[in-house]
Amino acid sequence: MRKDIEIPKVQDVLVAVVQEQHPEYKTDDWNAYIINNKDVDLDTVLIVSKGFSEEKMTPVMRHTIALLPARSYAKIEFMQNAVLELNNEFKVTFFEGNQMFDKTYLFRKNTINTKALQTLPLMQLKGVLVK
Repeated sequence: MRKDIEIPKVQDVLVAVVQEQHPEYKTDDWNAYIINNKDVDLDTVLIVSKGFSEEKMTPVMRHTIALLPARSYAKIEFMQNAVLELNNEFKVTFFEGNQMFDKTYLFRKNTINTKALQTLPLMQLKGVLVK
């Protein structure tokens, strides 16, 4: 029975962390984003995030995006500097048409930093990317 279940591979949906200046407080904040680099809309995007190490774990955060249009992106959450020292996991589930997709994105501890910045698709910004 299980061998008959087809799990499609997620492509062109990315999670990135971007360092941006907060407009009001003038601080450099890290924010997580989901990027839909596909030519189709994503429906009912569910994101479950957490930070963890062998000794510590953050509370689980849940986010919903009703519709993420084709070739667009959306902010997931603000990330405190203390969380960057942990492994940060984002479990993303969404519908494309009538098919459900699921993928886990993992930023290993201390990999979110200014030395790891790269150009991000669609955003015209630099950030740390997990494909």
